[in-house]
Amino acid sequence: MQAVPGMSTRPTTDKVKEAIFNMVGPYFFGGMGLDLFGGSGGLGIEALSRGLDRMIFVDHDFKAVQTIRQNIKTCGLTDQAEIYRNDAERALKAIVKRKLQFRLIFLDPPYRKQKLQQLISFIDEQMLLERDGHVVAEHAHDIELPPQIGNLARVKHEIYGITAVSIYAYVEKGE
Repeated sequence: MQAVPGMSTRPTTDKVKEAIFNMVGPYFFGGMGLDLFGGSGGLGIEALSRGLDRMIFVDHDFKAVQTIRQNIKTCGLTDQAEIYRNDAERALKAIVKRKLQFRLIFLDPPYRKQKLQQLISFIDEQMLLERDGHVVAEHAHDIELPPQIGNLARVKHEIYGITAVSIYAYVEKGE
């Protein structure tokens, strides 16, 4: 799989990727995913290879979108992918208009431009996550996200070097 040329993206390491899927999967039986800061498309492609039916990839960077398209084509997943060049907030508003819900949402923004709490709050308010779905937020290890954002609770949090992963899901009262 190709990486995005230049220094504008930070790919998820294989160790972190494996840990993420061990926490939320490791396999899926259908459903749709959203990779909101697609980069090279690695997380979304991995989710498709583990059983998701469809994945929407979004990135604002032209080179990233080109790289996602190439990687999707190389992996033979063109029919299962939608790829858009857009910023995260505008992409989420477009998704709301389509009335879509996701089993898995990846949020892996550039560490210096994080608005994770606002994005997760919007996802919750607009009910973009299926009841049994997960939001996977990758962020700098020194960023502390709250244990609860709206109706979504942080169900897992792990640190891998400079990278942290926080996973949010709906938790029924009393769990």
